[in-house]
Amino acid sequence: MLTKPRYSLRDLLLWTRLELLAFIVFSAIVTALYRLLDLSFLHLPWAFIAVVGTAVAFIISFQNNAAYGRIWEARKIWGGIVNTSRTWAMKVKDMVGDDNAESPVGGEELLEIKKTLIHRHVAWLSALRHAMRQSKPWEEFALHRTNREWQEQLHIPEKIHSLEEELATYLSDDERERVLSKANKQTAILALQSEHLRKLKQRGLLWEFAFLELENVLEELFTLQGKSERIKNFPYPRQYATLSHLFARLFIVLIPFAAVPEFSKIGHTFASSWPLIADQFVWGAIPFCVLIMWLFHTMERIGRVGENPFEGSANDVPISTIARGIEIDMRQMIDEKADDIPGPLPEVYNVQM
Repeated sequence: MLTKPRYSLRDLLLWTRLELLAFIVFSAIVTALYRLLDLSFLHLPWAFIAVVGTAVAFIISFQNNAAYGRIWEARKIWGGIVNTSRTWAMKVKDMVGDDNAESPVGGEELLEIKKTLIHRHVAWLSALRHAMRQSKPWEEFALHRTNREWQEQLHIPEKIHSLEEELATYLSDDERERVLSKANKQTAILALQSEHLRKLKQRGLLWEFAFLELENVLEELFTLQGKSERIKNFPYPRQYATLSHLFARLFIVLIPFAAVPEFSKIGHTFASSWPLIADQFVWGAIPFCVLIMWLFHTMERIGRVGENPFEGSANDVPISTIARGIEIDMRQMIDEKADDIPGPLPEVYNVQM
């Protein structure tokens, strides 16, 4: 997620440079056909274009509002994951003990049990964020050249390291093989957590109330996982996305056919006073057309890249950074050595990943 106060105009122009060039060329061609070849039939009523533009503006506004709603809901879900994860670490730290055990165990074994529960939770975070980063057929962020250029500079962890590599750090070999054999790996990890809690209760290392409390935390994690998966697996309705894209393109194509004749008429109004300027005034339609085309295209594209908040764009929910922050908090809570705990993920161009 972008952390600097705002996009600069330079960033937006660089991001849309290919389309901007196309707009300039197209506007120049239409203007040249009208002015040099006297193809005056290339004319559409400005009132018609205004009606189309109003309709397109409403559609793009609806798309952008829906996209922002999906991003904001995803951020709230992962905010809930942050809080629930800290709750899990706190309860594991203070509720796992041998006070009620028939055969008390040593402090080292208790510490190892707590460490296992914490590390397994980090494995769950890893599996969940890898699932969120998987490509879906309706996701198109990576299909655009400038989007790929931006994404490649961010070095998104899930694009660099496989889930198998990351799970090897937090799970035993047997658990890792079991998890990787399942279709929904994050669900399999939470199931392992529940099984482990049951065994601890049977050994007397968790008393009944503590067992139920920790199971309730797992239930909440399942709920948050399901909400995150819902946003990932249910796209912004494609009929709206397709119509918004097509209508915006149609409006952009039509703009020069209304603007160029209008600029020609404006030039004729002061032909007697400034004949040289009046004769060439029609060329002023080019920057006017390009500006309107660029504005509508950029707004529509912003909505398009915001539809799926886990693809890895600059404005997505920074799940990799959030997960690393959770890991640091949890492992510090059980007093692991500072050298064993990874540091925060760096920001790249003021963007969290």
